[in-house]
Amino acid sequence: MTQGARNTPGRRTVLGAAVLGSAAMAIPGAAQAQAAEQGRGGHGPSRPGLPVPTIVGHRGASGYRPEHTLGSYQLALDMGAHVIEQDLVPTKDGHLVCRHENDITATTDVADHPEFASRKATKSVDGVSLTGWFTEDFTLAELKTLRAKERIPGNRQHNTLYNGRWEIPTFEEVLRWADEQGRRRGRPVWLYTETKHPTYFRGLGLGLEEPFAKLLRRYGRDRANSPIFLQSFEPTSMQRMAKLVSSPRVVLFDAADTTPWDLKEAGDPRTVADLVKPEGLKWIASFAQGIGPWLELVIPTDKAGKLGTPTTLVRDAHAKDLIVHPYTLRDENTFLPADFRRGTDPNAYGDAFGAFKAYFETGIDGIFTDNPDTGLLAREDFVSG
Repeated sequence: MTQGARNTPGRRTVLGAAVLGSAAMAIPGAAQAQAAEQGRGGHGPSRPGLPVPTIVGHRGASGYRPEHTLGSYQLALDMGAHVIEQDLVPTKDGHLVCRHENDITATTDVADHPEFASRKATKSVDGVSLTGWFTEDFTLAELKTLRAKERIPGNRQHNTLYNGRWEIPTFEEVLRWADEQGRRRGRPVWLYTETKHPTYFRGLGLGLEEPFAKLLRRYGRDRANSPIFLQSFEPTSMQRMAKLVSSPRVVLFDAADTTPWDLKEAGDPRTVADLVKPEGLKWIASFAQGIGPWLELVIPTDKAGKLGTPTTLVRDAHAKDLIVHPYTLRDENTFLPADFRRGTDPNAYGDAFGAFKAYFETGIDGIFTDNPDTGLLAREDFVSG
């Protein structure tokens, strides 16, 4: 969808001030942005109400703190992010913990623990050979002896200041934190929670969906209007969740030429390129309320890394009444399209505001970012412009 999408509010979900989110008090001009959105049409009862475009704190505020720590989540919330993301993987004894991957080599100090040296292993996870330490080989008590560290210190040296400060949180701890923060703020804290490698873990007898659903029910986030999105790169994981809870569900899309691992394991030949076509989106809409595409599926880049012409994905998804939350926009040059890089230092900040504007103009309903403060200011410019 082109810039004209800003004038097609029927595909935007909004609500009143009661659940606008902490951005209303965290950034100047948010009240005007909120007012501008009042009266726009919604998606219906299965769509949680949020400001549009929605700013999702990717793994918290991972541009400033080690990802998937309570420190990262808290900073994202304090900055005003509308939704805070978690990724879930299991422990050996069946607890769900928040890590981007089950391989914790790069995100914890496990390599510094001689008592766990023998746990180092080589595994095939979704067809990829990995050597390191994996959550499914540790009990929760053992994981709690580790501390988180910055995953990409070469890009984010500042974040290494916080290495060792926080432990690995369980999802239940995050739910308690969200409830506590919600009570303090007088409004719900929204979460966006992913099942990681669900087919792989099901094969180990550590299925994610059932314990995930149990926790959602325990903490009252199992309803269609609950302040949470469920997400997965494996469509059948969201099909399973649809049978267990009514919480809104989102299917994530990787590159067009890839095949979701659950489909590959089932002998289903469909690729992401097939799923983003109208017929594929129709299938997704039969059990999910949204999609989370890689940014390249929204606006491809050319050989020079510059943005090209937007695809029809946003328009096609909206035609199936699906919200669109692409991932992930970051401030550093190395992660930005070439049009928005500034200077020669790959780790310096580029023109992230320009990049946000380009994606907002496609009509997306929200975006994941490691830098919620940047995203919120860019959103303010967009909705008030």
